[in-house]
Amino acid sequence: MKKKLFKTIRFILFLSIGIILLYYAFKGVSLEDFLNSLKKTNYFWLTLSLLAGVIEYISRAIRWRLLIKPLNYHPPVKNVFFALMVGYTANFAFPRIGEITRCATLRKSDKVPIDLLLGTVLMERAIDLFVLILIFLYVFFVKVGVFGQFISEKIFLPVKNALSRTFDLSLWSWLLVILIVGFVFTGIYLLFKKFSKEPLIKKINKILRGVISGLKTIAKMEDRWKFIFHTIVIWIMYFLMAYLLFFALPSTSVLKPIDGLFIMIIAGIGLSLPIQGGIGVYHILVASALMIYGIPKTNGVAYATLSHESQALLIILLGAFSFIMLMIQNKKSKQKYTQNELSGNTEPKNNK
Repeated sequence: MKKKLFKTIRFILFLSIGIILLYYAFKGVSLEDFLNSLKKTNYFWLTLSLLAGVIEYISRAIRWRLLIKPLNYHPPVKNVFFALMVGYTANFAFPRIGEITRCATLRKSDKVPIDLLLGTVLMERAIDLFVLILIFLYVFFVKVGVFGQFISEKIFLPVKNALSRTFDLSLWSWLLVILIVGFVFTGIYLLFKKFSKEPLIKKINKILRGVISGLKTIAKMEDRWKFIFHTIVIWIMYFLMAYLLFFALPSTSVLKPIDGLFIMIIAGIGLSLPIQGGIGVYHILVASALMIYGIPKTNGVAYATLSHESQALLIILLGAFSFIMLMIQNKKSKQKYTQNELSGNTEPKNNK
């Protein structure tokens, strides 16, 4: 009961933050001008942007399967895709829960241990972060005058000021904080060691060992070139999702490919923050980024809304489709197992 109450409160809290941010994104925007801007949408380019999104999801599923393969599990690509889309959809309920959801979904459909899957997800996130940093550095140095000013004013300075206000500490205070943190971690380690035989501690240790095992196994991956190829495809499609949508609205159709990379980075930051689906924060960041090109806030918000809501709708539809397909598969598996049980053949299949 308490767990359900906590989840409900957390859901309402994050959703409320998203709604407040969405309000600030639309603050000062004329509703009539906003709707008129959306009415000019070229649906051909919108469709191409969504198609790039579908290709990105498929390629991401194939890449995830390549990470799972060295673990000696071989789920079909369609099941990996279904699990991925269910996970993406879950992010609209609770921020960042999608990673766990997709692992749990694949565990249910193909019996791949969650602890091993978490290792592959961590590796996947680490590689994508590395690629994003490389793209960020390229964009930053190509147009450092324009982009550097935006990133400095809209991201770095607010974060720096917030940290300065929060952690306005002397050197001795910092040393005290470090000592306290050290004592806390030492205490946690000693507690884990003392209660190592407790069921909960055993479960946590099992998960940690599985994650480490998953990361070590990935290093032995044979299909490295396939993995690199799909990583490139993923990021090209991710770029096209932002760039092709420029042509869907007259106000953004003059922007160049390098600008598409910039908006892709800003959009990625908006989606990575702990708000359901990046609601609100995505609109604020993308609209603000477009304003440095002289694009009015109304048109910037229109682009951000078109981008965010079209992709959100696509994810929800694919997620619902994936969930239904997995339910049908599970039902068929149960029926097949029942038939085998009646015939005396109940030996489970090994998907390794």
